[in-house]
Amino acid sequence: MYVVAGVPGNTGKVVAETLLAAKQPVRVIVRKAEAGAEWKARGAEVAVAELDDVAALTKALTGAKGAYLLLPPQLQSSDARADNAKRTAGYVKAIAASGVPHVVFLSSIGAQHDSGTGPITSLHDAEVALRGVSAAVTIVRAAYFLENWGGSLYGLAKNELPTFLKADKVIPMVASRDIGTTLAKALLEGGKGKSVIELSGPRDCSPADVAAALGRVTGKTIKAAEGPEEYMVPALTGAGLNAHWAGLFQELTHASNVGALVFEGGNARAIRGTTEAEVVLKGLVGKA
Repeated sequence: MYVVAGVPGNTGKVVAETLLAAKQPVRVIVRKAEAGAEWKARGAEVAVAELDDVAALTKALTGAKGAYLLLPPQLQSSDARADNAKRTAGYVKAIAASGVPHVVFLSSIGAQHDSGTGPITSLHDAEVALRGVSAAVTIVRAAYFLENWGGSLYGLAKNELPTFLKADKVIPMVASRDIGTTLAKALLEGGKGKSVIELSGPRDCSPADVAAALGRVTGKTIKAAEGPEEYMVPALTGAGLNAHWAGLFQELTHASNVGALVFEGGNARAIRGTTEAEVVLKGLVGKA
């Protein structure tokens, strides 16, 4: 039995679907019973639990061969690092109490740093905490999600792809489908001690490359429109994000722009997905 959290999101959904397609027994974690109806119909068990509820999470993990956990963004938080630390502490307790032997955890490029990376510092803290559990732990550090470009598609009206990233700076990017399938494969492989996978897409690319790919998808000439970093907080708060999170995302963007948001290398296993940017962009344009 494999337990999968985050099934309402892109990665957890793919993990559960991949495991079910492989004829593996799956138990999904949902916040409300009605959210599990679709999964139950597809043959999965359903556990109703808030990720902050240690007792409910322990129950959901009990009897599992492996589990996928993540830290979904708590966008209403005014202290994301502290709130995520509390949630992670609950994970540690639930892992110990349930006896689950292997946990696969979604982290991020740059999580080796303890500061300067905005929301990724919470993932750094989680990695440190999870190293202390007795279970085997596989950390999957994913590159920049290609799906994030969906938030810039409003620029299509002006044949632009707005971004606060350096337009010509090449960085690792990856599709959420590749993340989900990699997480599922890590579960199926089983765990041996503490290990790290660094996951990127089939090729690194710049925002300008993404704009060119978007042009091929839409049949337009699209230009990456680079905005000054200092405009990012006003833009995000104007769109409804709270100031705390806007500041975190600006710090993250700065880290990328100055070359601090990189993979650690070393003993980590590097994996490249197979989904090209154009495939993701085609899907995003269809939803825009």
